[in-house]
Amino acid sequence: MTISDLIAKIPNEVLFIHKTLKEKGFECFPVGGAIRDLLLGRKSSDYDLATNAKPEEVASLFRHVIPTGIKHGTVTILHKDRHYEVTTYRIEGKYSDNRRPDEIRYASTIQEDLSRRDFTINALALDLDNNAIIDLFDGMGDMERMILRTIGVPDQRFSEDALRMLRACRFASTLGFHLDHDTKGSITRNAELIKNISFERVRDEIIKIMGSPIPSIGLELLRETGLMAILLPELLEGYGVEQNKFHKYDVYYHNIASCDATAELTDDVDVRLAALFHDIGKPQSMRTSGGSNTFYNHEVISYHKAKHIMRRLKFSNTEMYKILLLVRNHMFHFTEEWTDGAVRRLMRKADPYLKELFILREGDRIGSGKKAGNSRIIEQLKVKIAQIIEEENALKVKDLAINGTDVMRIKEIEPSRKVGEILESLLQMVLDDPSLNTKEKLEELAKKM
Repeated sequence: MTISDLIAKIPNEVLFIHKTLKEKGFECFPVGGAIRDLLLGRKSSDYDLATNAKPEEVASLFRHVIPTGIKHGTVTILHKDRHYEVTTYRIEGKYSDNRRPDEIRYASTIQEDLSRRDFTINALALDLDNNAIIDLFDGMGDMERMILRTIGVPDQRFSEDALRMLRACRFASTLGFHLDHDTKGSITRNAELIKNISFERVRDEIIKIMGSPIPSIGLELLRETGLMAILLPELLEGYGVEQNKFHKYDVYYHNIASCDATAELTDDVDVRLAALFHDIGKPQSMRTSGGSNTFYNHEVISYHKAKHIMRRLKFSNTEMYKILLLVRNHMFHFTEEWTDGAVRRLMRKADPYLKELFILREGDRIGSGKKAGNSRIIEQLKVKIAQIIEEENALKVKDLAINGTDVMRIKEIEPSRKVGEILESLLQMVLDDPSLNTKEKLEELAKKM
């Protein structure tokens, strides 16, 4: 890609910010990940700019400015419904907490600013005035070699900000790069420093790894460098735990293979996480019989382990509910003998994530290393579900022909948990026999309870 081609891809809003600052006598350079992604032929939506203008000088030149990180020299410009971070050239002092610099000083040149960054591929600046790329550390060469390398001494970079170790694994995964030998060795030596990073930041990086095309690249780097033993030890419990003739891999590699397979089926990170966690309970449930390992009720243990992981990493309740529902229900065993009532019960348990449950099941099947795609029996289940949906059967309490008010009137009781229990019992009857879902029939059944 020529420089002219690169500049042609820069949004007009970025060019406007550059022009505005330049007209007032300031320097301004688009920097970092956006330039890297454009050179790699990837889409880039987040544009950061570096300037020698102070934050208050930047704020005075634009109508809509948010002081998002003004203490660190950063303001955010809102222009045409987009956000652009503009940061004053800076030099960072000593890091005493392995995360944030104790002191930040403004620098006078873009070269000084680029020198403080983490990896060579992120230390690129686009010089719009001279149609050139400023590349002080051979970041473009590293991109050609598909290598991720720190700027300067790796131990120093990671002791400054321990999150960079996790970011290294994430960039390798999202870009399909390899870690430079010295960089990887430094992460292994300094892995314990990750304990100084907040769980929220760790969670965000893990989610980004899960959003990469092949999550196992990042996951394996976490294992090889020792970061996984600190951050996700539950996953490592399956390492070396052999399964049975239906699986090619041990429990650990089955989980990450299922995650990769699911990543090919959906962009939904929650479903990918469910695939990663779906069998982590197998080591604890393993029993050996007749020379083969069995894992009865492992989905229940996997549910509790996944719940513990996500609580530790501060996942939201909404994310936890969805992922845990998928993990807990991934082991359904549909056969042609299933009644319509049994199918309706599965639909109810998986609601509203039935489609996602099937994606997880397909990823699980492919992740065994011995099968491909959905089985014939699962396709039959999908047909049966489609028929039930078309018939508009009741699947939830709210679908019943009577409600809590009706129950209280019939049973002459006050609002209580018993009302819900009666409605739940009625629903179970309707799941087996949808013809019961009329007001008259349900009221009669309620009277007899």
